[in-house]
Amino acid sequence: MLAVPNAVAQGPSLGRITFPTSGRTEAQPLFIRGVLYLHSFEYDSAARAFREAQRLDPTHAMAYWGEAMTYTHPVWHEQDATAARESLKRLAPSAQARRAMAPTAREKRWLDAIEVLYGEGSKERRDTLYAREMERFARDFPGDHEVSAFHALSLLGLPTRGRDLPTYMRAATIAEEVYRENPEHPGALHYLIHAYDDPVHAPLGLRAARAYGAVAPAAAHAQHMTSHIFVAMGLWNDVERANLAAWGASNQRNGHYTHWLSYGYLQKGRVKESRSFVDAIIKDAAADPTPYKLAYMNIMLAGFLVDADGATASLVAHAADSARRVGGRGEFRREASAL
Repeated sequence: MLAVPNAVAQGPSLGRITFPTSGRTEAQPLFIRGVLYLHSFEYDSAARAFREAQRLDPTHAMAYWGEAMTYTHPVWHEQDATAARESLKRLAPSAQARRAMAPTAREKRWLDAIEVLYGEGSKERRDTLYAREMERFARDFPGDHEVSAFHALSLLGLPTRGRDLPTYMRAATIAEEVYRENPEHPGALHYLIHAYDDPVHAPLGLRAARAYGAVAPAAAHAQHMTSHIFVAMGLWNDVERANLAAWGASNQRNGHYTHWLSYGYLQKGRVKESRSFVDAIIKDAAADPTPYKLAYMNIMLAGFLVDADGATASLVAHAADSARRVGGRGEFRREASAL
């Protein structure tokens, strides 16, 4: 393998990080791109970049680490451990063999951490053990921004009921240190927004929200994420701009970004524009009634019916029908039943 000593990389409008590896020089830009996408929760794009890095360098241990990381979505409490384990097996069949593929002590620690994340036991237990492993990793490698950023993210993904403020503020403290030294680090900005994402702490996240969209304009989620702070502070013009940018940067025409955009229009009294997005997702869900589309239709209908004056009977009928069809999908059950 060829070492890459100066792996300071500016991504394709995704931010700037420093993450040296022992992979081949030609694979390093793709690895960096994957990590940048990972920090902005653009998981599919990240996985494609990591797999392309693997193609260019089949022994690039960190490229397999990266792909495996795309199968855990900490803040959303989602994980596909089976897919992650399969991706790691493509590097080598056992944890010991995979560790041997990592030439440096630092890279071995990255692999040690991911073996904990996808080891034995329940997801909740593995998440907790992983956060502890990342804490030790950060303590042993002070000043490594990537270790610190992923440590902060591991804290945000700990199993809790609601927002555990001490844990979130601890994650914020770590991310603030990274941001201070690299104000273009997408992970630091992103994780600060998550840490401060409530009406009380939102003003602390406004600086990160103002910066993140400009640092990572190619990431649709980065554009949207800024609006978490804007909503908490009632900055409805900014909510509109952020979600229009996210909608434009995404291939997804109906879903999370249009939901927030429709809600932002309602708060500004622009009922007609809000209704246009509701009508669009009704039409889309009717043509392709997937659980995802039906669920977002329920959420958008609920918001519109609650906040808009003069809701029509046709919308109520759509709401009742979609609530029945979405069934028991857990994360949307309350929204559906409320209709």
